[in-house]
Amino acid sequence: MAPPLPPLPELGEGGEPQASRVRAVVVVPCPLSPPTVSHSDLESQLRARFRVRTETFQHGPLSLEILLPDAAEELIDEAEFDVDERLPYWADLWPSARALARRLAAEPAAGGRVLELGSGVGLPSLALLWRGADVLATDWYADALLFARANAERNGLPGLRTAEMDWREVPESLGRFERVVAADVLYEMRNAESLSLALPRLVAPGGAAVIADPGRVYRSEFVARMAWRGWTVEEARVREPTDYAPAGSQEIHLLTLRPPPD
Repeated sequence: MAPPLPPLPELGEGGEPQASRVRAVVVVPCPLSPPTVSHSDLESQLRARFRVRTETFQHGPLSLEILLPDAAEELIDEAEFDVDERLPYWADLWPSARALARRLAAEPAAGGRVLELGSGVGLPSLALLWRGADVLATDWYADALLFARANAERNGLPGLRTAEMDWREVPESLGRFERVVAADVLYEMRNAESLSLALPRLVAPGGAAVIADPGRVYRSEFVARMAWRGWTVEEARVREPTDYAPAGSQEIHLLTLRPPPD
C-alpha cells in the first residue's frame, strides 16, 4: 500500500529539515513535447482534471504565478507505487526548486542548451526561459510536464520544450548540454548513484551542472562519486523561506559541478 505523503520534511545531516520524497524513475521514450494547444486550452484541461492552486515566486524583477495540484496526496496511485515506489512529489513546489530558480534568475543565461532533470511543475526551467535560455524540461511524469508547459504559457514566457525521460538510462539521442540543473534529486542512494553516472553523459565539455539539495544524507556520497570521476565541486549555501521548517527558512546547498578537461 502506498504511504501518505508526509506533511513535513525529514531531518537530514546537521538537523536541517528536508522534504521527504521518493521519485524513482522508469525507462520511457524521450519524445520532445512542444506546446500544441493554446494557453487557455491547456490550463482548462488541467483544471478539469485536477483541483489546483497557485503559488507566487518573486525574485527581483521576476514574478511568476505557478499553477500546481492542490494536494499531492490526492494523486497517489497505489499501482504505480507497487511497481517502483512512485509518489507524486512533482506536485509540490519545494524549497530547493525555489532556491535553484533564484540562482538561475540571477545569472546571465548560459550559452547553448540547458537541461532540467526532475522538473516537476517547472519553476527552475521558467527562470531559465525568462533569462532567454534554450531549455528542455524533463520529468518521468507526463502530468508534471503539462503543468510546466502551462506555467510557461500563463506567465507569458516562450513555449517550454519538454520530454519524458529516465535519467538512469539516458537516451543517446538526447545529446549533451552546456548546463544541467536539478533540484532535490538526491533523496535515495540509488538516485545519487544514477545521477553520478548520468551527468558525464549529459554535460558537454566545458559545461557545468547545478544541483540544489536541502541537506539529504546522500549528498556527500554523490559528491564523493563525482570527485572520484575527476569532477570539481563547488558548494554555496543559501537559506530559502519555507513553511516546512520551524525557523521559517531552510538551508539549501547549491552544488556546481564541472567535468575534468579532456
